Formats: sequence, structure tokens, C-alpha cells
Amino acid sequence: MIRKQKGTILLVEDDKNLGFVLTDFLGISGYKVEHAEDGISGIEIFKNGKFDLCLLDIMMPYKDGFTLAEEIRSVNKNIPIIFLTAKTMQEDKIKGFRLGADDYITKPFSTEELVLRIEAILKRTRQSLITRDEGAIYKIGKYTFNYTNQVLSGPGQERRLTKKEAEVLRLLCINQNKILRREIALKMIWGENDYFMGRSMDVYITKLRKFLEGDPSVNITNIHRTGFMLEVKE
Repeated sequence: MIRKQKGTILLVEDDKNLGFVLTDFLGISGYKVEHAEDGISGIEIFKNGKFDLCLLDIMMPYKDGFTLAEEIRSVNKNIPIIFLTAKTMQEDKIKGFRLGADDYITKPFSTEELVLRIEAILKRTRQSLITRDEGAIYKIGKYTFNYTNQVLSGPGQERRLTKKEAEVLRLLCINQNKILRREIALKMIWGENDYFMGRSMDVYITKLRKFLEGDPSVNITNIHRTGFMLEVKE
């Protein structure tokens, strides 16, 4: 049986034994884990990868978890962060939350509890990303897309989209003239990234291309093995 991947996690923990245990347990729980043993290597791995959540130890050599969190936030202000620490000082918790931490767990902790917290945060984050700008109206060349009403209006037509069609088009609009990565779209809309969900998304992309074919300045390009790009020429 192939276990479906729930997401990719960056774990930055200088305790090798704990790092091994967490990497193994999170892997069994369905997550892909990249493990760094200090803040310097942690930020480099983060910049070169795609992650759904960060688990950061606070007390680490070379660069502490607070500093690392600030650097991560400068790259991606929305990625969820959970701090791992042996400290119980209230000041550290306050500082962590002021830096935008989504949660804070004190060692020793239950791995089962950690997984439940991760799942709760990812569910909340993904739902928030889908609904964050429900009222937005997007301009796509000669077309106007009202996400809330799920209506695409254009040259001589007004079409009501299905929920999935609207969600895919919204992500394309947010990333207009930029690459929308397949795995990000699949996790945000379908909640999973596997072959069958990918084929389903391809069907929706084909439909959206047809819906937008009335304006030759608009095209949805397939970026090989990476994702899609909604191109709108000025």
C-alpha cells in the first residue's frame, strides 16, 4: 500500500537523536521531512525547497530558532512555523508568537500530539489560502472573473463555473504570468498530491483553456513537470 504524502516539512533540530526520531515518525505519518541540524543549513534548505510547514528548535548553534524564523518569514510570510524548545519561560513563548509562530511545543512532548498539531495547522492554513480573497474580482485580458459568484464574463459570454473550476482559475489568477506549481495547487484544492488527482486537475485546465479561448492574448501554458502559467499579454 502506497501512503499518500500529506505535505513537506522542514525540521531544524540540533539534537541528532530527536531529529532522527521525528523524521522517522513524521515519515510514517505521511510527511516528507528535510532535516537540518543548525540554523545556517536550515535557511539554505528552506530557500532551495518547497515546504508546507517548519519545525524549528530554538536553542541551536550558529543561529537560533528565533533568528531563523525571521529569515524564513522574509522569504515566505505565510508558511506555518512551530517552535520546539526545552524552555518553559513565558518570555520565550511571547517572543515566538510575536514572530508569527503558529504553535509552540515544549520538550519532552508526545509525537502523536505533535502530528495532531501539525495536521490542525495545515488544515487551517490551506482552507485560509482558498478563502482568503473570496470577494476578489480578477481581470484576465478581456475577461472578468468573479470568484465569489463563480462567474467568468468575457467577449459575448457569461459562464458559471463549478467550484473546482473556480478554485483552479483563482490560483492561476493569483499567480498570473508566474508559474503555479502542480503540487501546491493539488494540496490546496484537492488536499492531496497523487497521480489521479493530477489527472483530474489536467481536465480542469483543459476546460479553462477552452473558456478563455475568445481572447488570443490569454493562454494557460503547461510548464513541463513543474506546473502551469496563466499568461496574459499586455
